[in-house]
Amino acid sequence: MSNQTLVMKFGGTSLGSVEALTKATQIIKNARYEYPRLVVIASAMSGVTDLLLMSASLAAQGTIDSLSEAESTLREKHFSAADALIEDGKLREATKGEINCLIQLLVDLCRAIAVLGEASPRALDAVASLGERMSVRLLVAIAQDVGIKAKPIESTEFIVTNAHYQNAHPDFKVTAEKTRAALNPLLDESIIPITTGFIGATPEGIITTLGRGGSDYTAAIIGSVLPADDVWIWTDVDGVMTTDPRIAPEAQTLLEISYGEIAELAYYGAKVLHPKTIHPLVEAGIGLRICNTFNPSHPGTRLIANGHSNGKPHNPEKVIKAVTAIRKQRLVTIEGRGMLGVPGVAARAFGAVASTGTSVPLITQASSEQSICFAVPSETAPVVLAALKKAFVHEIEDEDIDRVWSTEDVSIVTVVGAGMRQTIGVAGKVFSQLGNNGVNVLAIAQGSSEVSISLVVDTVDTESAVKALHELIVQNSPVVE
Repeated sequence: MSNQTLVMKFGGTSLGSVEALTKATQIIKNARYEYPRLVVIASAMSGVTDLLLMSASLAAQGTIDSLSEAESTLREKHFSAADALIEDGKLREATKGEINCLIQLLVDLCRAIAVLGEASPRALDAVASLGERMSVRLLVAIAQDVGIKAKPIESTEFIVTNAHYQNAHPDFKVTAEKTRAALNPLLDESIIPITTGFIGATPEGIITTLGRGGSDYTAAIIGSVLPADDVWIWTDVDGVMTTDPRIAPEAQTLLEISYGEIAELAYYGAKVLHPKTIHPLVEAGIGLRICNTFNPSHPGTRLIANGHSNGKPHNPEKVIKAVTAIRKQRLVTIEGRGMLGVPGVAARAFGAVASTGTSVPLITQASSEQSICFAVPSETAPVVLAALKKAFVHEIEDEDIDRVWSTEDVSIVTVVGAGMRQTIGVAGKVFSQLGNNGVNVLAIAQGSSEVSISLVVDTVDTESAVKALHELIVQNSPVVE
């Protein structure tokens, strides 16, 4: 038997029901035949994290009447799965007891939040962590009950982060040392560590979270520092699709996609991977596969080194791979003839935006320098406009800047494909296709990597744009039926 190491992460829907947990357990069992060293990361059961954070939010408003309902929902969700899947009575009751202690901890935290009248980021991380901590105990017991040698271990024991609560960043050097020390002894004894996704801890041991969707990131961190030979993300779709099947039902699964392409898709709204997941795996040169818990025989999507699969060049015919859309954006424009040739306008503009904590997904500027245009999430637009007007108050008074304004809601539609880099006329086809389908383009941006072209369209044109552009790719994409 080989000495290969595999890291597998199961998302919330992959653990969200008796059927899902049964399938996940079978997948773990099957993986052992190929990979003697196996680490499993568990997300919270679907819907649990939202319920936990809603309970904390209501408590901060002084409402704790709904706490008993949240308690009941959490018990029902976890206990019904335990009752259905754990035959060993002693193991089943012990597991339910541990989960009950965590539910009681939620109640205690929410009562404390209600007394204070606010939920600090640190308190919210403590609350949000409970879903994964319950899920791990349940999955370990179900696995043990069918004869799998598994042990629960919370990732707070080895993923060390800064104190940036709700979106913490790991210290990779310390995390690597602690992860190897915590997991390798178990792996050496053929025990499967089943650990919590999404959470870490400060050097002082205070619980942090890695941001929503952070269980993917946990898998990448563990995979990169062990190191693993492969990381598999188990979800409820067959892999990365050519577009959102709710918009274009003919969307198909991509057999392969490069790291550069998936990074663009993740950034521009595709829900398959957490945007930060890719980086540690690229750095470590580790493979990643996205698979479907409910269709495990499907090969899913394999992420490959940019442009190469097993050392061979990527098929040059596959020009465009996928189309994605990110909604609820607004275009902010700073315009004025007095900006022409004045150094530092862009730096000051984006400094003002940064001061609001807002991320900018798209920027476009004409060579005339008479305007700068960029996109921001709709909910942040008012605070961004206020910051910009404050930063340029003198230029506005002197009429060097005519106005700072934003559009109504728009969408960013992005066409992704590494093959665009070597192919003449792709942009022309993209814009012709949109024009032929009556879609007006408000702004354009293309990165120097040439892996993607992003276009801004009116909200009402989002679906038309995605459908039209998907027609260009569905015929020649490397897909799995």
